[in-house]
Amino acid sequence: MGFFGKLFKGPEIDMEKSNANAKKMRALFDQVVENGGDYRLIFGYTEDVSRFNYGFVHGSKTKIGNLIVGWNEDSETIVVVPTVPDLSGCGEPTWYRRAEILKAYRNKYPTDAFVIYPDRHGYIAINAYDWLEDEKLYVYVSQEAELADFTTFFTERFTKK
Repeated sequence: MGFFGKLFKGPEIDMEKSNANAKKMRALFDQVVENGGDYRLIFGYTEDVSRFNYGFVHGSKTKIGNLIVGWNEDSETIVVVPTVPDLSGCGEPTWYRRAEILKAYRNKYPTDAFVIYPDRHGYIAINAYDWLEDEKLYVYVSQEAELADFTTFFTERFTKK
């Protein structure tokens, strides 16, 4: 491949770091979700964008929320656990059972997100990618196969009633 091939290839995934973070995700998830081992996991995140307008200054500010997303095909359940990029802790889980949600769909624009409306009063949009390099904002984990499996599960089980 040569020097220039490696130079223009882009960043490479540190699989040792990724695997260590996948184990941390599993430990946190299992700690707060009963029978957590029955769920497969991916990392996801959610965004909260607030807009501001101060005369000549216009803009927006985005807050990122990191999520450990677990899914169980047999029970058709998704469990979302908030966490932080370094996986030093997590919050309380929220369950989304297929039989109990109002609607769900995959939104492709402006970002690729899995959107779940548990009722008429709220929703969650889960953004997920196979790998994100920015460790200050996102959990560093490679999840190409897991994300493909979650996408299939979500589109086949959650978006159809």
